[in-house]
Amino acid sequence: MSEILGNIHSIESCGTVDGPGIRFVVFTQGCPMRCLYCHNPDTWNTKENQLMSVDEILAQYDGVKEFCHGGITVTGGEPMLQMDFVTELFKKAQEKGIHTALDTSGALFNKNNTEKVDELLKYTSLVLLDIKHIDDEEHKKLTKHTNKNILEFAKYLSEQKKPMWVRHVVVPGITFNPEYLEKLGLFLASLHNVVALDVLPYHDMALPKYKNLGIAYPLEGVPPLTKEQALEAKKIILNAYKLAKEMNGQ
Repeated sequence: MSEILGNIHSIESCGTVDGPGIRFVVFTQGCPMRCLYCHNPDTWNTKENQLMSVDEILAQYDGVKEFCHGGITVTGGEPMLQMDFVTELFKKAQEKGIHTALDTSGALFNKNNTEKVDELLKYTSLVLLDIKHIDDEEHKKLTKHTNKNILEFAKYLSEQKKPMWVRHVVVPGITFNPEYLEKLGLFLASLHNVVALDVLPYHDMALPKYKNLGIAYPLEGVPPLTKEQALEAKKIILNAYKLAKEMNGQ
């Protein structure tokens, strides 16, 4: 069998926001979504590439493993575009006792064909699931993609008892809305595998990157969310979550 190569955008050592602990973060190339606030538009194109093998990536990890004691996170782009490669990487990583985290939108999940997902999850310690918007129509406006299979993926992970860390970006005028935040909290309360919730304030720090790429920035003029607003948003989500859990006797 020929060696599986990954289409890699970049690698970051000592990442602190990509899962528990200090982590070795692999950014894959290619993404099917076009989130209005995306801060990595340079990862969209699947034709841009730096091909790397699993062994090459693990060799780089070995060079910094004393610092990256949290483990390896694969993000993107969308890592599930390269499921075979990520599966092989995680399998070899776990053989070495390394914690593995998959940071995904879940956009490619198909509940009618889970064979490859099941194989990947066998070697995944934690899933970081980015839920962009809880309302499907608003999700389409935000990402040009439905959220139905994403929410199905969250439910599937719950059924599989796979630990899940939910991430949600709060954007003024888009997701910074009590109705949507409460709805997200109620949805999360229906799951049984949520171990953490990151409510991330929208920022516009990617604006120079868009200009360098010659791409119009869709949210130009939208003010960054303040830390206080992010805390308010998280409180709304958690209040709805706790209330739902209490009503269900959990």
